[in-house]
Amino acid sequence: MTHFGDKGAWRKNGSPGTPPGLLGRPRMLNELKVHPRNIPMNDRTTCCIAGGGPAGVMLGFLLARAGVEVTVLEKHKDFFRDFRGDTIHPSTLEVMHELGLLEDLLRQPHDELRGIEGHFGDRVVHLADLTHLPTRCKFIAIMPQWDFLNFLSRHAEKFPQFRLRMETEVTDLLLENGRVAGVKAHTPEGTLEVRADLVVAADGRSSTVRERSGLELIDLGTPIDVLWFRVTKKAGDPPQALGFVGAGQFMVLINRGDYWQCAYVIRKGSLEERQQRGLPAFREEVARCAPFLADRTGEIAQWDDVKLLSVKVNHLRKWYREGLLCIGDAAHAMSPVGGVGINSRSRMRSPRPTCLRQNCSRAR
Repeated sequence: MTHFGDKGAWRKNGSPGTPPGLLGRPRMLNELKVHPRNIPMNDRTTCCIAGGGPAGVMLGFLLARAGVEVTVLEKHKDFFRDFRGDTIHPSTLEVMHELGLLEDLLRQPHDELRGIEGHFGDRVVHLADLTHLPTRCKFIAIMPQWDFLNFLSRHAEKFPQFRLRMETEVTDLLLENGRVAGVKAHTPEGTLEVRADLVVAADGRSSTVRERSGLELIDLGTPIDVLWFRVTKKAGDPPQALGFVGAGQFMVLINRGDYWQCAYVIRKGSLEERQQRGLPAFREEVARCAPFLADRTGEIAQWDDVKLLSVKVNHLRKWYREGLLCIGDAAHAMSPVGGVGINSRSRMRSPRPTCLRQNCSRAR
């Protein structure tokens, strides 16, 4: 695997600092004039996107690029969070090339994975060789999702039609004669109402917009959850460990420079059983699954160091109603296995923004 850029230098002692991607982030429109807390602020746009993840930011970029006025509302103050996919697949890199962004994207700190290995006990199995793909990039780019989102939003901000409001959490829909006409959101300055020709729900698997819309959600069920934690990366470790499979165990390790981000798969709902058995037993589980980590599992000092990702696989029976479209996890929550979510949400090519632009124009 090839490494590009200084990916881990912004961390100290394994603790998150300020990622380099955040230092040059675009202008965030959360620096508004202070309003009395209970008096709604009002705004107007052509398309309002709830959620600043890969689907929301990419769609915002594409619409602004097509000349559509768009406002993206993101509830957090930045993109820096642990539950983020790090893999950008060759098909997504191909889209970046079509958009004229690939060269700049690959200048960002990243690793390049040209083959995929699985560790089955003492055996190492070569699962995939990406160098034969009929694409420009014959590799998976490993890049923290917060850097990818900051990259996209910086490019989107070059278009005057694009606006990004951070710390703006959509809490409800605005309805007019049964049609979705906008959203209501909470900000540090008070309540914000944004009216729009089209509202797009891109606010994730626990989508507030989807819940308020009344659209029917079909739960397909899944037998797994994921425990998310980190341990130090040391000299002599595998360059990119990825999948480890043991007796009834499966764990994915993501190389984040000076530490491993670990995704340990468990039977759905079984976290409480592990907590009852205690942390020492859990550390032993991790060491059995990936033996080279045995000398550092003590870094999992308390259960607060282990985050639960409750895996959901579901989809809406209908992704839209008048004035509203659901995309990404808000429309179809996907398994985290293989990093398919970030890539499917990012690969929104030209036809979708073109159709949305035409529909927004008719609505106006």
